[in-house]
Amino acid sequence: MSSPNAATRQLRYVDALAEAVSQEMARDDSVFVFGLDVDDHKSIQGSTRGLLDRFGPERIFTTPLSEDAMTGVAIGAAMAGMRPIHVHIRMDFLLLCMNQIVNMAAKAHYMYGGAVKVPMVVRSMIGKSWGQGAQHSQGLHSMFMHVPGLKVVAPSNAYDAKGCMMAAIRDDNPVIFMEHRLLYSTEAPVPEDPYTVEFGRARRMLEGDNITVVGVSNMAVECLRAAELLREVDVSVDLIDPISLVPLDIDTIAQSVARTRKLLVVDNSWTSCGASAEIASQVTERLGGSGPLQVRRMGFAPTTCPTTPALEQLFYPNPSTIAEAAYAMARPNGASWRPDPEHAKLAYQAQFKGPF
Repeated sequence: MSSPNAATRQLRYVDALAEAVSQEMARDDSVFVFGLDVDDHKSIQGSTRGLLDRFGPERIFTTPLSEDAMTGVAIGAAMAGMRPIHVHIRMDFLLLCMNQIVNMAAKAHYMYGGAVKVPMVVRSMIGKSWGQGAQHSQGLHSMFMHVPGLKVVAPSNAYDAKGCMMAAIRDDNPVIFMEHRLLYSTEAPVPEDPYTVEFGRARRMLEGDNITVVGVSNMAVECLRAAELLREVDVSVDLIDPISLVPLDIDTIAQSVARTRKLLVVDNSWTSCGASAEIASQVTERLGGSGPLQVRRMGFAPTTCPTTPALEQLFYPNPSTIAEAAYAMARPNGASWRPDPEHAKLAYQAQFKGPF
């Protein structure tokens, strides 16, 4: 990770993304942004704000609603020496361009013996709460983790959002850049100068001794809130944010679990064949023969995401359910504990709102 000796200020996640892209477009004329409504006045919830005024319609422009064709344009531009940033306003829509991403973007470098590079960034947002429902809320990152040739990143805060975006733009491989809608308004100290966050290096968010917890994307924030609840009952959490899923820093996670012997992985997707399953499997393969080991996964309920608030609240892990699960693992002596359910209710009501 490169970090400048520059002044920092509090910046929202969306503003950090916009700043990263703006700085890279100023540095490199081959970088351009395109996708549905990227030049709209709402600026993809602010994440492309200011780019049109600064760089003009030749370098940031909207596209027809044809994900497959437009992804093909991105791949062709990347192979020709450009560095496109293709914006999909929901990750669900990547299903419409799987052939382009999986069979073309991911494989071209290998198929042409290393003579061709595909330096493209695929921005994809995961929705949650107000108006999202079954077809605008899916976390499909594990599908792309499965494919050699793709990198998959999921920053959980504004600092990593800027650094990962700059690293993704400079990378010579296709990068699936996963953003969660509920992270957009969160703030963190972000340097003014350009910097990159290294892929394949996780960050320890908290140091603890009783249990290792890994949170993916927005779930890293939910796990941090769960750790605050657990502190009240003397459970110490070693909390890790993987940041990038491909490449995955399994060493940092395994080193923590070797000490705590307990692992809880919380993913922003379903658990079956998901990122949580991969992390749990790799840790178990490394440490399973060296003594007792507890491993558990949490993620979406095994159903389609409902739209109504009452049902949707049951679909996702939340700080209370995460804390309850971690406590049961850290204190496996039959003692039970459940956080005040009002905590989860109030937190959920605060986030169940627009914009779409």
